[in-house]
Amino acid sequence: MTHLGPREIREMSKDERQRRFAELKEEMLQLRAQRSLGGATSNFGDFKATQRTIARMITIMKEDEREG
Repeated sequence: MTHLGPREIREMSKDERQRRFAELKEEMLQLRAQRSLGGATSNFGDFKATQRTIARMITIMKEDEREG
């Protein structure tokens, strides 16, 4: 799955952000399961990138809430 930068996230509508956020959380769940089952270390890059994208999305969504 493609990982998003801040500009791409800000360009999304609120509904689109919520949908994408749910998809990323699902992907994170799958990556955690792979890792706990002794998955290949090559997935660590995906794990880290997904984690960062989720953090970016949360930050931007909270910024939008504060703005009004």
